[in-house]
This record gives sequence, C-alpha cells and structure tokens, in this order.
Amino acid sequence: MDVSLHIAQDPEADALLSRSPLAALTGMLLDQQVPMEWAFKGPRTIASRMGADELDAHEIAAYDPEKFVALLTAKPAVHRYPGSMAKRIQQLCQYLVEHYDGDAAKIWEGVKSGEELLRRLKELPGFGAQKAQIFLALLGKQFGVRPKGWREAAGAYGEPDSFRSVADITGPESLAKVRAHKQEMKAQAKASGM
Repeated sequence: MDVSLHIAQDPEADALLSRSPLAALTGMLLDQQVPMEWAFKGPRTIASRMGADELDAHEIAAYDPEKFVALLTAKPAVHRYPGSMAKRIQQLCQYLVEHYDGDAAKIWEGVKSGEELLRRLKELPGFGAQKAQIFLALLGKQFGVRPKGWREAAGAYGEPDSFRSVADITGPESLAKVRAHKQEMKAQAKASGM
C-alpha cells in the first residue's frame, strides 16, 4: 500500500497505520471515548511494547491475556479502558486468524461491492454499524479501496469533501474540522435531549 495517513499526528504512528492494515483496524477499534489521535497512536505503542515494528495478528491472538492487559495498562495507558480494549484487540486478532489467516487486508481484497465489504467489517468483533461505515469510508477515501457502491455503503461518512470522521483527516487542519463537526453533533444531541 502506498498510503500516507496523518490521523495520529505522530510520524511513527502514522507510518505504521499507513503500511499496516491491522494497525489501521486496531486504531479504529480503539477510537471510542478517547481523542482520535490517542486511539490511532495505540497500534504503534502496542507494537513498541511488544518489541516489534509491526503488529502481528497471530502473535496478539496467542498472547497471554493477562500480560496483554498489562502491556496496554502500562503508563501511559494505550486507552482510557485498557483492560477491556486489550480483550477486544485480542478478540479481533483471533477472528482475523480464524477467518482471514491473520491478514487484515484480506477483509477487503477482491470484494466486489461496498455492501459486501460493509457486511465483512460489521462481522468484526468490536465493529458496530457506525464504526464499520467509518472504516469503510477510510478505506475508500485514503486507501483507494473502492468496490462498487462503497460511498453508499459508507453512508454520510462516504460523502466527498466532508469532515465527519477519521476517514477525512489528512492533517492538522482537517483534524480540527472533524473535531468541530463532532462537537457540533454532540451539542445538537444535547440540545434535543438525547
């Protein structure tokens, strides 16, 4: 993949996200209840603490669960909820090993439609409908993975020139726009009593 992501706003973390489908998936999994940059720095931190340059689904899937929790909990913690996220990351990697021989890119390689890709993403542990649509938009907008109907399957996240999610972050300026959009959505939800 010849991609240059700028989601973590950290050169080493972004380089790993750019070359590793598993790192990008893991960052997306971590992207909840923490700032986006923190979530997407997580894969680099995990790889570093495992003494590796890359994430390996087979290795993570087989890692002792208590030791993996300790790895994510060490200061600074990889996530606000490192214990539950350690479990989710291992579940994701176990699923990838079982269904895709540990190769995250096989989720989208050869997929014929956006609908099929969305279904595959929604089957991943920890990926609900919204997270799957956001990741689908990220694949289409920044990784060039564009099966027929990908924008429609990604919903509003697939709209061109939008600033709704990590799929739209290409640098500090777009990060600020995405953050402003998210704050606006939260304010609207709060105002409407949701």
